Amino acid sequence: MDSVPQPDHRALLELARQRMPFGRYEGRLLIDLPEPYVVWFSRQGFPDGKLGDMLRAVYEIKVNGLEFLFDPLRHHP
Repeated sequence: MDSVPQPDHRALLELARQRMPFGRYEGRLLIDLPEPYVVWFSRQGFPDGKLGDMLRAVYEIKVNGLEFLFDPLRHHP
């Protein structure tokens, strides 16, 4: 019997705390970036490295209607 994959809670917590390091939304939490902005990145190409991986994750979560996953993380210490 196949099990449903569970999200990596540590990765989600790290994602919830990461801020955009440059550009128009510098300083904003990645999870609070506007969807059109992350869609733009998906078309232009995500940055290399960990930031790109995190932006790609935010993109996938937002375009698949899973932003509710971020709700409990916004208030986590």
